[in-house]
Amino acid sequence: MPASKRDHLLATAERLFYEQGFHATGIDRIVAAAGVVRMTLYNHFASKEALVTAVLQTRHERFVASLDAATATAPPGQATRALVEAHGRWLEHSSQQGCIMVKAMGEFAEHSAEVHALAISAKRDLLARIEAAVARDGLDHHAELARRLFMVLEGSNTAVVLLGMQPALADTLAVADALLTAARSERS
Repeated sequence: MPASKRDHLLATAERLFYEQGFHATGIDRIVAAAGVVRMTLYNHFASKEALVTAVLQTRHERFVASLDAATATAPPGQATRALVEAHGRWLEHSSQQGCIMVKAMGEFAEHSAEVHALAISAKRDLLARIEAAVARDGLDHHAELARRLFMVLEGSNTAVVLLGMQPALADTLAVADALLTAARSERS
């Protein structure tokens, strides 16, 4: 079944925004790449900012669904490791050039409080999911450990661009495992 025009516009805009930047990507470029006319875009999205918001929301929903699926099926005591691994898979398949939310924070900090707040909220949501996984694993000081793991995952978003995918993911897992091992040894 073919995707709806709205879904096709979202996918096209997401790809272009991610590859070329939000402000560098104009509506004309999006409609040309999507093979639709401007009116079709505006029938689905009231403005470019509404399109950006929808792209970020849709992408975040896919991202957290992948994390939630991984933690839901993790063996006891392994929810946090499963989340870290799922984050790595997301980087491999959907985020090889850094985090689109960080890009949005940078581009919209002074241009759109709504878009900037949405990106910040997505990062807070990630932190909350890490904290929930750490708590589920029964580790002490779960808020502190979650913040540290958040820093590791956020660092990996940039490291994949600089170091390459496999070294960045291997180092991310190594650091996360060291943090988890230390937290487990404190519990003993």
